[in-house]
Amino acid sequence: MAKVQFRTGRHVVYALHAHLVFVTKCRRGVLSERAIRDLRSIFAKVCRDFEAELIECDGEDDHVHLLVNYPPKVALSKLVNSLKGVSSRLLREWRPEVRMRGRDAALWSPSYFVGSCGGAPLSIIAEYVQFQR
Repeated sequence: MAKVQFRTGRHVVYALHAHLVFVTKCRRGVLSERAIRDLRSIFAKVCRDFEAELIECDGEDDHVHLLVNYPPKVALSKLVNSLKGVSSRLLREWRPEVRMRGRDAALWSPSYFVGSCGGAPLSIIAEYVQFQR
């Protein structure tokens, strides 16, 4: 099992990880292997701009999964909006075959999944907190 690596800030020590899933608009299968490779570099750059780190990224023709390590000062909703917005714009510019058809040419569905991950199971943390005295 991988050891949790803690990051530090001026007044904080943290290990925050999020599992994100973005789905293409109407689940259209428009993401080729090359498009997903391009998305990895776009997502990594956006993460760096937020002082976050893209740990893993992969997907299929209609969705992508990301594992992100992020600092506590970052609101996940803002990171997600930037990840989706920048990637949609750049990917459609770099890969014309990814362009969506119709009035709404959005690449991503407006919804997304986010789950916190890493660390101890909740039952262990609850037990630890319960027996603090």
